[in-house]
Amino acid sequence: MYAIVEIAGQQFKVSKDQKVYVHRLASEEGTTVTFDKVLLIEENDNITLGAPAIEGASVEAKVLQHLKGDKVIVFKKKRRKGYKKKNGHRQSLTQIVIEGINAK
Repeated sequence: MYAIVEIAGQQFKVSKDQKVYVHRLASEEGTTVTFDKVLLIEENDNITLGAPAIEGASVEAKVLQHLKGDKVIVFKKKRRKGYKKKNGHRQSLTQIVIEGINAK
C-alpha cells in the first residue's frame, strides 16, 4: 500500500514506516502531523485517484528531527568582464516517518 501526498508544496510517494526528508515543518520534534492532501492511494492493486485530492483520506507522520541539508555552491562568472559571484545555500529540512495511511 502506498500513497502520493502533497507535503509542504512537494509531492511524495510514501508507504508505511518510510522515512522522508521534507522542507522544514513548523511542528516540534516528536509530534504527530496529519497531511490531508492525498492525491492517490494504491491498495491491493486497487487505485483511488483524487480530483485533485481524495476526500476523507489522510497520511499520519511523526516528526523525527529538524536538520540542514548539504551545502550547495552557486558560482556565476562572465568571462572577460571581471564578474564573479559565489553564493552558498543550505536547505532547512525535517525528517518524518510515515505512521499510517488512512483511506475514507
